[in-house]
Amino acid sequence: MHAHSSIETKETQNIILPNTPHIQIKDLNVHIEGAHILKNINLDFPNNSITSIIGPSGCGKTTLLKTLNRLMDDSKEVNVTGSVLVNGEDIYAKDAEVTHIRKKMGLLSQRPFPLPMSIFENVAYGPKIHGEKSKKVLEQIVETQLRNVGLWDEVKDRLDSSATGLSIGQQQRLCLARGLAVQPEIILGDESTSALDPISTQTIENLLIDLKKDYTIVLVTHILRQARRVSDYIIFVYNGEVVEFGKTEDVLMNPQNPITQQYVKGYIS
Repeated sequence: MHAHSSIETKETQNIILPNTPHIQIKDLNVHIEGAHILKNINLDFPNNSITSIIGPSGCGKTTLLKTLNRLMDDSKEVNVTGSVLVNGEDIYAKDAEVTHIRKKMGLLSQRPFPLPMSIFENVAYGPKIHGEKSKKVLEQIVETQLRNVGLWDEVKDRLDSSATGLSIGQQQRLCLARGLAVQPEIILGDESTSALDPISTQTIENLLIDLKKDYTIVLVTHILRQARRVSDYIIFVYNGEVVEFGKTEDVLMNPQNPITQQYVKGYIS
C-alpha cells in the first residue's frame, strides 16, 4: 500500500499489495470555489478490504470519497487535477464515460434514498437502465440482491409495495441491494449508518464485512469505534492531506503522527 503526500511528517505502513489495486489516486488536488480542499493525494486502496477514511469535520474526507465516482461533477466551481484510476482506467480522462464509471460503484449515502416506486422496481432499476429486459432475469437479480442484504424474507410477500413504506434501516439495505444489482466492483459509503438505530447499524456493518470478499469497500465515518469494528485499513485526513494510512490496529493503537495521536485520543474533533 502506498500513500504519499506533501506533509513531511506523514507516516505510512509498508504493505505490499499482491494485485493491482482497484482504486489508485495519483497527485489528486481538488479546489472548490478557489479553496484548496484536497492536497497532493496519492493512495492505493487494497482490494477486497474495507478502508475507512477518518478525520475531523471539514477535513475533506467526503470530498475524497466523492472524487472516486465523480460526484464532484455536480458541484459548482470545482477544479480537479491529477488522476483517479479504477482498474487502471483514469476516470478523469477527457474521454471517460461517467455512466460507465458509476456502474462500477455502489454508493450508500448518509440517509437512504429509495426511488418512489415499488421494492422490486428499486432493485431492478439499474439493470433495466443498462439494458436488461428479461422479466425472469430481473426477478432473479432482485431476489439474489435482497438475499445478499438480508432483506428477502422481510419483503418477499410485498415486492409490489412502495419502498418508502419500509423502515429507515430496511431502506438503507434496499439501497445497498439496488447498488449491488448493477454488479459493481467497489462499494462506497458516506456516513452510511449515521441515520440508523444501533441494531440496523450492526446489520449494515455485518453486511459490509461479509461483502468485502467480493468487493473493495471504502467508507467515510466520524465514529472511531465503527472504524475499529469494520475496517482493515484506515486513512486519516487532516486539512485536506493524508496524514496517516495503514492497518486499522496500527493507525488507531499505535499512530506514528502526532496529529493522528491527538485525533484518536479525542483532542481533535
